[in-house]
Amino acid sequence: MKIESRVQTQFLSAETIAQLVNTLGVATCLRGVADYLHADYLRWEAFDKCARIASHSADGVIELMPISDSAHYAFKYVNGHPKNTTLGLPTVMAFGVLARVNTGAPELLSELTLTTAIRTAAMSALAARTLARPASRTMALIGNGAQSEFQALAFHHLLGIEEIRLFDIDSTAMAKLVRNLAHTDLRLRLCESVREAVRGADIVTTVTADKTSARIIMPDMLEPGMHINGVGGDCPGKTEMHPGVLNGASVFVEYEPQTRIEGDVQQMPIDFPVTELWRVLAGKAAGRTDDRQVTLFDSVGFALEDYSALRYMRDSARALGLGQPISLIPDVANPKDLFNLIRPAPARKESAAQQPTMNRAA
Repeated sequence: MKIESRVQTQFLSAETIAQLVNTLGVATCLRGVADYLHADYLRWEAFDKCARIASHSADGVIELMPISDSAHYAFKYVNGHPKNTTLGLPTVMAFGVLARVNTGAPELLSELTLTTAIRTAAMSALAARTLARPASRTMALIGNGAQSEFQALAFHHLLGIEEIRLFDIDSTAMAKLVRNLAHTDLRLRLCESVREAVRGADIVTTVTADKTSARIIMPDMLEPGMHINGVGGDCPGKTEMHPGVLNGASVFVEYEPQTRIEGDVQQMPIDFPVTELWRVLAGKAAGRTDDRQVTLFDSVGFALEDYSALRYMRDSARALGLGQPISLIPDVANPKDLFNLIRPAPARKESAAQQPTMNRAA
């Protein structure tokens, strides 16, 4: 009789996460993840943190993003390969694990490709709720790839953005976004340039994919009171802002040691002033101080956000009865006897009647 595994790992596939989001609705998931993010950022000092571990190549980057508190350890495996779309593959692919700190037992293995798009958008909206002017209603969205719809919906549902001004160097990407958001009451305006999209916008979100030192937003595009949500500059050698934009704004980051290496502030002197967002959320530092201030969230994506997203998806899947248990860890009756799993069965002894007779020499 098989003994039930002592380590139960819940598995959430890409299909399961899509079912979960369709069941709850995108708006509910964005709000839920944003709430988990806010709660965890307020516990900032309870986490053991480090910058992500990156392996760079000419084609892209592969990263591990670990973090833990006293109860759970989490990590995400994620890549960023801008040319993948020419191969029929996503630019970003990810999965993650949530494990118990007291035993090390993995309790959750989940896809994080779709989940990362949701958590990134929720984090953008959480930062903008803190830093943008409360009356903001228009947003420029520069870069209309795989994450753009999630950004648009997060700002619509969590901040009340009513108009999105779109620009992408690929016109088919803009058409795709319009098609995907046709069911919403968002006003979608196609623009012919970055400058046209940005002009008069309350919020500017950049979410471009090319691994290059780009200068998409220029200093003369800044307007009083604007909030910039810089998402695409997220690894060494990959930027979206002219240095003059940073000099003209109050800059907020997730985890300073990581953003200094990967964010748009990689272009700036080491003593360039930045404020970690958790300090603003916790009331330890000022955010926006007046309606004319230009604020910039230099977002690179931090492991705490994946920890929050994994917890939200785990809890939501449990509530909906989704997912399935998998045997990720060997089940052994004696934990000190791992070899027992592969030990050959003992050879069957033959009876005397079955043993061959030997002809004895005369």
